[in-house]
Amino acid sequence: MCQPNSASRTSRPIGELRWNTYQAQTVSLLAPSCLLTRIIMDSLILEPSLYTVKAVLILDNDGDRLYAKYYDDTYPTVKEQKAFEKNIFNKTHRTDSEIALLEGLTVVYKSNIDLFFYVIGSSHENELMLMAVLNCLFDSLSQMLRKNVERRALLENMEGLFLAVDEIVDGGVILESDPQQVVHRVALRGDDVPLTEQTVTQVLQSAKEQIKWSLLR
Repeated sequence: MCQPNSASRTSRPIGELRWNTYQAQTVSLLAPSCLLTRIIMDSLILEPSLYTVKAVLILDNDGDRLYAKYYDDTYPTVKEQKAFEKNIFNKTHRTDSEIALLEGLTVVYKSNIDLFFYVIGSSHENELMLMAVLNCLFDSLSQMLRKNVERRALLENMEGLFLAVDEIVDGGVILESDPQQVVHRVALRGDDVPLTEQTVTQVLQSAKEQIKWSLLR
C-alpha cells in the first residue's frame, strides 16, 4: 500500500524535471527568434529615408500660425495641427537652444524679431539635415525680403514664401539647401522678376494700377 505512494512521490520530481527541461529548451529555441525579430523591427524603424521633413512652420510672437505645411499624417486635422503648434511655441519661445524633442519629434528652430521658424522631423532624424533646411529657408527669405525678415514684410510676400518652401522641400524630401539657388529659382518661377529688386506684391500692385488706368481711359 505504501509502495505506490512512494513511486508517486518519486515520479513527481522526475515529471517536474522533464517539464522544466522542456521549458528551458523551448525558451532557448525561441530566444534567438525573438531577438532576430527585435533586430529586424529596429532596423525597419531606423531604416534611412528620403522623407526627412515632416513639417515646416512659421509662427508669430503670439504663437499664431503664419505659415504651415505638413508632409505626412502625424497631425491629420487642423485642430491637431494648431494644438501641436501652440505646444511647440510654448516649449520653445523662451529658450535659447535650437533643438528640441517634443511629442516624439525632433524640432529645430530659430527666431527673428517677431517670427519663429520651425522644421520638424522624426525622433531619429539627423538634426544637421533639419538645420540645413531651416537655415536655407531663413537665408532665402532674408535675401528676398532684403534682410527685413519680420511679420509684416513676410505677410506682404507670402507668394515668395510658398515658392521658396516648394524649392527647398517637396513631399518631405529635401531638394535644395543653397539659398542662392532657391532665390534664383523663385525668381525664374516669378516670370523672371528678381525678387531682390521687385517683390511679388509690387508686381501685383503694378498690374492692378495698369488695369485701373486702362479702365479710366
